Amino acid sequence: MNRQRALAVTAAGAIATALSLAAGAAPASAEILDAKAADARADLLGNVSPGLIEELSETFGLTESEAYDRLAVEAVASDLLEEVPDSLDASYAGLWVAEGADEILVATTDRAEFTELRAEGATPVLVEHGLADLEAAGTALDALDIEGVYGHYVDLEKNTLVVEAADEALAAQAIEAAGINPDLASAATAEAPELFFVRGGDAYIVENSWRCSVGFSVRQGSTPGFVTAGHCGSAGDRVTSGEAAPGTFRNSVFPSADRAWVAVGTSEVLYDDVNMYSGARDVANANQAAVGSSICRSGSTTGWHCGTVQAFNQTVNYAEGSVYGMTRTNVCAEPGDSGGSFITGNSAQGMTSGGNGNCSSGGTTYFQPIGPALSAWGLTLVTT
Repeated sequence: MNRQRALAVTAAGAIATALSLAAGAAPASAEILDAKAADARADLLGNVSPGLIEELSETFGLTESEAYDRLAVEAVASDLLEEVPDSLDASYAGLWVAEGADEILVATTDRAEFTELRAEGATPVLVEHGLADLEAAGTALDALDIEGVYGHYVDLEKNTLVVEAADEALAAQAIEAAGINPDLASAATAEAPELFFVRGGDAYIVENSWRCSVGFSVRQGSTPGFVTAGHCGSAGDRVTSGEAAPGTFRNSVFPSADRAWVAVGTSEVLYDDVNMYSGARDVANANQAAVGSSICRSGSTTGWHCGTVQAFNQTVNYAEGSVYGMTRTNVCAEPGDSGGSFITGNSAQGMTSGGNGNCSSGGTTYFQPIGPALSAWGLTLVTT
């Protein structure tokens, strides 16, 4: 059996609008959240690597105990994220973890939902616009091709669609051109996003030419492989060398999305962890982390960095083409970190795509969620 480390994965102002009303957490709501978080914390003890706790402590200024508390609340938020949107349906306007990770907030357009939300341990927030309406406005914008408009995302806390462009005037013009109700959207200035090409953590080389990073170990039936960024290679391209085992891109999507999977030899060893550069992080599942949750990424260019999830369903207009459904983070990255893993706790989140800024001054990084790759190609995540 080839023991090459085939797949040692790389980790590669206001709370609401003027019409929004944050409802203070009733004591019952806080008690319910405390009880759920205590159960989640008990599950985490002994199952979280010391490196993760150290990194969270450094990133967020937490003690070891506070880091566990944060992870516990984030785990509860992840569970609620699977239940609450369907429960509220059209009135749902988003769920996020408060900055201090002491509350889980859920926005709704219907005050009648408050009792149900409090019973789940959430703090309800009354807003004007449902998430479906905000995302529909973004879809209208996707139909346009305006140079200098770099993308858009829904800011859950402000209950608005944020349109990013080279300047605010251009973003405002795009909102008008798309026929979007100005009450639904706001204009923002941003830097042009770039793909993170060239090389990465646990690197692999494609066609003896360029380097990218392994995402997560997967299987398609009995065929082993790994997921990575779609812009790293096209179907049929060969992984010829590097720290990952040789293989072939079986499927790849870019632009529109940024996902791919590479099949490797059946004798290769699949690792169920993420390279932290000071240890490894076990991968247990692919549960989606809520907005506001901590998240970490690793790559050979910049090492291991953490931050928070800022938004889901981001459209990013790269020079090479637009991609949709990305997740936005404030984790820094640089060229060479492309394709690597994003992970929260022990939950796989996705693969590094691109962004702007750097790890000296900070920046914004987008990743392709792992879920669509698993479901589109019948892949199974390799877990502990």
